[in-house]
Amino acid sequence: MSTAHALRDSLTMLRRDLRHQQRYPSMTISIVIMPVLFLLLFVYVFGGAIGPGIGLSGPRADYVNYVIPGILLMAVATGTISTAVAVCTDLTEGIVQRFRSMPVSPGSVVTGHVAGNMIQVAFILVLIFGIAFATGFRPDASPIEWLAALGLLFLTAFGLSWLSAALGLRAKTPEAASNAPTPLTFLPFLGSAVVTPESMPSGLRWFAEHQPFTPITETLRGLLLGTPIGSDAYAALAWCLGLALVGYLWARVTFARLTRS
Repeated sequence: MSTAHALRDSLTMLRRDLRHQQRYPSMTISIVIMPVLFLLLFVYVFGGAIGPGIGLSGPRADYVNYVIPGILLMAVATGTISTAVAVCTDLTEGIVQRFRSMPVSPGSVVTGHVAGNMIQVAFILVLIFGIAFATGFRPDASPIEWLAALGLLFLTAFGLSWLSAALGLRAKTPEAASNAPTPLTFLPFLGSAVVTPESMPSGLRWFAEHQPFTPITETLRGLLLGTPIGSDAYAALAWCLGLALVGYLWARVTFARLTRS
């Protein structure tokens, strides 16, 4: 099967995924609500107390700038849940086996869901940025830094989407698939998303400093707000590319095994 054929089938599956999102918006709404609630919670409930505790001596607006990069990453991770659910639903409802009886590129089903999720994540990020600006988020990034920050967010979404697709393929039911990526949505909070790792106990601090979301958060913070980035940019790219490679290979092998006739 040629590359052009595979690309054409993937675009067809992308249109199918987007139609599903339009017809069943409840999934999009549910995955948007959580990061919005966490944003408002950390800004208006905890922000006044946490800010001085991590050395931010200014008003609440200083903590808004600190926490938004972590909330953006949480929104990206939450957005990938729909990929796991969509892939698992296709498997459990038998539509994948039906596609297998047709001249359809085998990998196009999962690729279409991943591409559709990237568009969904773009919509979520626009919403989160809008609410962030309304709550006082004031980045001072240049146009190049904005492009770099958005590129890093979409690269993170790409890696997590393939990882969620693999988790969805492994799940037995759509309900289990919706829960499988949940730990990824809370992982930013065990890094530098809401507090500095220096304020954590030694064991948790070590985990926070070496888990994938911390260098991504610090790189976003540096690009948008001008804080030092250092080697975090290289670590962030390495983690994103590593997540994408592992997720893609895992999803490809699992899909081939499950649909083998």
